[in-house]
Amino acid sequence: MALFKRELSPARIVKKSREDRFAAREIIDGVFTDFIELHGDRLSGDDNSIIGGIARLNGQPVTVIVIDRGTDIQDKISKRNGSPEPYGYRKAQRLMAQANKFNRPIITFINTPGAFPGKTAEAQGQGEAIAQSILKSMKLTVPMIAIIYGEAGSGGALALATSDQVWMFQNATYSILSPEGFASILWKDSKRADEAADVMGLTPKDLMEKQIIEYIIPEGRNHPRVFNLIRKRLDDEITSLQTLAPNELLAKRRARFRAF
Repeated sequence: MALFKRELSPARIVKKSREDRFAAREIIDGVFTDFIELHGDRLSGDDNSIIGGIARLNGQPVTVIVIDRGTDIQDKISKRNGSPEPYGYRKAQRLMAQANKFNRPIITFINTPGAFPGKTAEAQGQGEAIAQSILKSMKLTVPMIAIIYGEAGSGGALALATSDQVWMFQNATYSILSPEGFASILWKDSKRADEAADVMGLTPKDLMEKQIIEYIIPEGRNHPRVFNLIRKRLDDEITSLQTLAPNELLAKRRARFRAF
């Protein structure tokens, strides 16, 4: 586990997780080479809040799936601030199945407050799309690593984090719902969100101690240095996971989640 000079409070980490510290395409360009984006779920549409495609990790072909919150205000609106619609998750499922067919490791980057909760999403089967993403991830016979680089809220995040390992950036969060939602339900007062953050156990340190995540990625202003660290760590861990037989990989992934 990485050691950090300064420990922030959970409430402060929540605030930092919502800042635009790292952009989706910046991560793709910084960690991978030769990225080719693929579009659409082959059923109803193409969700721009999920970027997916094929790339190379130190020369090895991999499938990359990234939740994008957008950059400027119009971009964020069009991508619902990183809240995917059902056809976004179905696009991810299509890319996962393709990766499995061609024996490519899968790497996901997650930054979402949760799946889009609007009427259109419910009408198109949001719950089913998330459930299918989780179910299909449990059947993949290729290595899969999920990296949370901002917020990771509820099933909207878990749909892309049902993986062999889950890593988090130093100032990221992973929780069943937002601190505001937690406070509203538990205390009927969303203004107690900072207090809720203290008791939810949503910080990387809390989750590492509970063995819910495997690694914390140190952050810094030098983004290329962060990306170099991620690239090296991914290369090492994927190489290790590829030594396992498909049935061993599946057994370990399923055991990981049954332990919770």
